[in-house]
Amino acid sequence: MPDLLLELFSEEIPARMQARAADDLKRLVTEGLVGAGLTYAAAGAFATPRRLVLTLEGLSAHSPTTREERRGPRTDAPEQAIEGFLRGAGLSRDQLEARADKKGEVFFAVIERAGRPAAEIIAEVVPQVIRDFPWPKSMRWGAGTLRWVRPLQSILCILSDEAGSDIVPFDVDGIASGNTTEGHRFMAPARFAVTHFDDYAAKLKRAHVMLSASERAEHIRHDAEQMAFAAGLELVDDPGLLAEVAGLVEWPVVLMGTIEDRFLDLPAEVLQTSMREHQKFFSVRNSKTGRIERFVTVANVETADHGATILKGNQKVLSARLSDAAFFWENDLRVARAGMQDWLDGLAKVTFHAKLGSQADRIARIAALAREIAPMVGADADQAAEAARIAKADLRSEMVGEFPELQGVMGRYSALAAGRAPEVADACRDHWKPMGAGDDVPTAPVSLAVALADKIDTLTGFWAIDEKPTGSKDPYALRRAALGVVRMVLENGVRVGLGPIADAAFAAHRDDATSEATSLEAFFHDRLKVHLKDEGIRHDIIDAALAKPPADDLFLVVARARALAAFLATPDGENLVQGYRRAANILHQAESADGVEYRYGADVKFAETAEEKALFSALATVEAAIKPALGAEDFAGAMTQMAALRAPIDAFFEAVQVNAENQIVRRNRLNLLHRIVETCGAVADLSKLEG
Repeated sequence: MPDLLLELFSEEIPARMQARAADDLKRLVTEGLVGAGLTYAAAGAFATPRRLVLTLEGLSAHSPTTREERRGPRTDAPEQAIEGFLRGAGLSRDQLEARADKKGEVFFAVIERAGRPAAEIIAEVVPQVIRDFPWPKSMRWGAGTLRWVRPLQSILCILSDEAGSDIVPFDVDGIASGNTTEGHRFMAPARFAVTHFDDYAAKLKRAHVMLSASERAEHIRHDAEQMAFAAGLELVDDPGLLAEVAGLVEWPVVLMGTIEDRFLDLPAEVLQTSMREHQKFFSVRNSKTGRIERFVTVANVETADHGATILKGNQKVLSARLSDAAFFWENDLRVARAGMQDWLDGLAKVTFHAKLGSQADRIARIAALAREIAPMVGADADQAAEAARIAKADLRSEMVGEFPELQGVMGRYSALAAGRAPEVADACRDHWKPMGAGDDVPTAPVSLAVALADKIDTLTGFWAIDEKPTGSKDPYALRRAALGVVRMVLENGVRVGLGPIADAAFAAHRDDATSEATSLEAFFHDRLKVHLKDEGIRHDIIDAALAKPPADDLFLVVARARALAAFLATPDGENLVQGYRRAANILHQAESADGVEYRYGADVKFAETAEEKALFSALATVEAAIKPALGAEDFAGAMTQMAALRAPIDAFFEAVQVNAENQIVRRNRLNLLHRIVETCGAVADLSKLEG
């Protein structure tokens, strides 16, 4: 069975598009070939700055012959109907078969399609994939009509097996397929022929091209770490930058340069951000001082002077960039040391939202809310309010204006320069968190109070003006804010009722927000379900926990849900739920029929059977055991105690007829069922469970 090798060689493909493009090439070509009847054993896709590559192993040499039978119109049908059927089948009248049918004599068409060689199918599929390729951005060049991310220069497409290799011939916008490619643009620009994938990969390596992006990334990481280690320093881990740089070079050459002494006192985050954003440099840190002292750059060429000229040019450009950063930093320090008042005054002129006022208005609301939350999370109320008042000040700083991703980080440095307490400064940095699913949540009490106040003010504000998320639209990132609140509460073990906090926040926006508060609580519950989905906790289990008040204490809700989920994973748990459902169903039917609620308490003196008496005894024992467990919020312990009810409940339903003829006995047994329902539902409302 032959192997396919396809290379699309072009000018430089943007690094951010390469991985997706390689996946798209594999998906589109394999779907096209499989749709035409071919099969393959394995597929691999690769990308470098100048090429997309696909290899298929064990490709079938031909598509199979197919036979299709189609039922047509009756033989006495109008001529137009018969002609239409012939056109659809691609046959002539004498190729039809007439067969007897329940409705009379009917035409049948038997269509046989002979198998086609793989090369013929590839020659149809690949050009169509190239023409319709889903680049995020594409261009045309010259007089052609083809659109590609950058000008496409050549196409390599061969089928190979033990006997040799053959070009799959086709043409795309004047570019004919062939069996040749190029190596490195500067170090090995001559074209060369290849015969199969292994030959292709080996010759590319000799021509100074690493085909695999992961190999290039690992080469960069290894060499950079070794250079840093040799200098007594450490490489700052930056996976995103590593992936990007691996997409910028075909033959990575790692070089380490120095940073001028006059820039070494800049905050490490400033140096790292400036070098990463402007130069694509990796930072090298002194692990003892935390200072960034050197940088690593990756060249795409080996030079006779071992990169000295490259480093000299890079250091010159870097010095210019860092001079700007130093200028911004010095200006910001002057404002910070003066108390940041210029920045705070400026925030009054920055509109947060037309209906929610300025950033200064928002800061005042957050400060008041942070003061209320502070005692609930063990923070000093004055420090929380102080931190909230200055937390957004760095938005007016020159450094954040240049590097918006440093908001919060520069706020901490500014707060320290202004002489504020470390707890206040840390809150300025951390109140933005968590910014995403992988971000850490604040843990320090003051930071936590301000972060919660910030996000709750955002949510209540947009709820108050009816700007809630709808469908896939969430322009103000309110889902992320709510999930941030959920994570902060759970990961810090915060025992707060979100209802009163939200009410206080709503009061700053409008007088009556009862319906909005209810809607926001439901929104928090939805985000909670999303968060717990990763733990494998079903949404109906969470609903069962939410049905027990207080539903706004998310930590308590999750404790109930986790205990219930663990209990349901045991045989006792599932069987006890079945017993609960049986009791609840019989009780509901009886109450509906009688028009009476059986809530008066069952009395053991009316018990007639041993099983009935045993259930009374078991309930009394379990109720006495779970009461202290519930008081201590040991829900897992309470559920463990409930497991003892499984056998008595099963035995009761096996031996006892609830709807007895004696009405006193019947009422007593229905009241006993209510006692089962109440006891089993002490941790969570089991009626919410599905199944």
